[in-house]
Amino acid sequence: MDDPVILRVENIVKTIGGQRILDDVSFSVKKGHLKVLIGPSGAGKSTLLSCINFLSPPDSGTISLDGKAVDGKSRKELLALRQQVGMIFQDFNLFDHLSALENVRVALVKVKGLDKRAATNRAMEELARVGLADKSTLYPAQLSGGQKQRVSVARALAMDPKVLLLDEPTSALDPELIGEVLTVIRDLADLGMTMVMATHQISFSASLADEFLFMERGRIVERGAPSQLLARDSGSRTQSFCAKLSELAGDGHCEIAPAPRA
Repeated sequence: MDDPVILRVENIVKTIGGQRILDDVSFSVKKGHLKVLIGPSGAGKSTLLSCINFLSPPDSGTISLDGKAVDGKSRKELLALRQQVGMIFQDFNLFDHLSALENVRVALVKVKGLDKRAATNRAMEELARVGLADKSTLYPAQLSGGQKQRVSVARALAMDPKVLLLDEPTSALDPELIGEVLTVIRDLADLGMTMVMATHQISFSASLADEFLFMERGRIVERGAPSQLLARDSGSRTQSFCAKLSELAGDGHCEIAPAPRA
């Protein structure tokens, strides 16, 4: 049986400061699948993710979750959407005055209405999942960048989202810390979490993604399986972009694309 579509994005348009940032963007994500947004800086990837959960509402177009269109006009609807669509930001967005545990717990109490004990237990489960149970009492200033990002992942997962949006989750990390966050993302993919991720970690995401969506100037200009788009003889825009990244990094990591996840 074919997996059902969980998230559908149709004809999204967004203009900021007179400039069209997103121009008629459409795609869908099936349950348990991972879509990866790639492309140059300024292509509209982050704006698209912000439109999906109405942090920056689209000017026109439709966002549907489980077949139901969301207009984002009521506070109640927005709260329901953001419980079901988790967001991982580039810069963590943690509360500096709260511990790791409290950062994960706060929405469980204030949004989901759990009592403090139940919220604490749930928060500790998610901190354990990302390998931070022993860091629960520490504050963001006491955590490494990788640990902060794992706390933000735990916070999103604690809400039991249907879809997880990841906006360049490793871009703010030192190179030696990237691996710990990628391990968590790989574990989530293996568990069947539905995700949309914007990233420049091409080689890593190629081993997990069901489809690459290449964005340029606010449009999806190319889409397909990673193994297809990254093939050296494909002549694709994706492959040429990846080759340039590889050349700049000096690692050749895009020469052979890993097989996509089954």
